[in-house]
Amino acid sequence: MDWLFLVGTAAFSVSGYLVGVKKRFDLLGVLIVAILTAIGGGVVRDVLLNRVPIVFQDASPVSTIIATLALAWIFSLHKSWNAHMHRVFVLADSIGLIAFSLAGAQVGIDYGLNLFGVLCVGFITAVGGGVLRDMLVNDVPFILDRDFYGTVAILMAALLYTTQIFGHTGNQVLWGLFTLGLAIRLIAHTRDFRLPTV
Repeated sequence: MDWLFLVGTAAFSVSGYLVGVKKRFDLLGVLIVAILTAIGGGVVRDVLLNRVPIVFQDASPVSTIIATLALAWIFSLHKSWNAHMHRVFVLADSIGLIAFSLAGAQVGIDYGLNLFGVLCVGFITAVGGGVLRDMLVNDVPFILDRDFYGTVAILMAALLYTTQIFGHTGNQVLWGLFTLGLAIRLIAHTRDFRLPTV
C-alpha cells in the first residue's frame, strides 16, 4: 500500500504540474498547484480522521513530489501544451485517482470504519486534491460532470472493502484492483461515458 500511495502521489504531481503549465503559471504557481493536487486529498482525509496528516510526519511524499517535478522539468513537459500533453495528463490523473481511492479506502478499513465510511474516505482521498486544484485554477471539478470520475473512485473503494470482507488480501489483489480501476477510468474517458444529467 505504501508503494501505491507513492505512485498516486507522483501521478497527481504530474497532473497538477501539467495544469499549471496549461494555465501558463509562473514557477511558484506550478509548484503550488502540483503540491496541492498531490497532498490535498490526503490532508483532508487525515483531518476528518482526527490525525496529523501523513505528509507532516513522513518525508517520502514530499520527496516523491520533488523528484517527480524535477523529472517533469528535465523531460521538458513545461515546453508546450498539446494533444500529447493532454493524454499524459489524463493518464497521470487517472493513475492518481485509482491509487488514492484504494489507499484511502485501506486507511478507512484500518480505522474500522463501516462501508459508508470506507467509501467516503476513499472518495475524499481520491478526488480531494483534484477538486482543490480545479477550484484554484477556476475550472469545473471533474467529479461534477466527466468520465465516471468520482464514480470509479467509489467503485474501487467498495471493491477493496468487499475483497477484504471475504478475506482476499495481498499485493496481487491490490494491483489487480488498481489495473481494473485504471482500465475502467481510461475506457470511460475514451468513450466519453457519463452519468445521466439532471
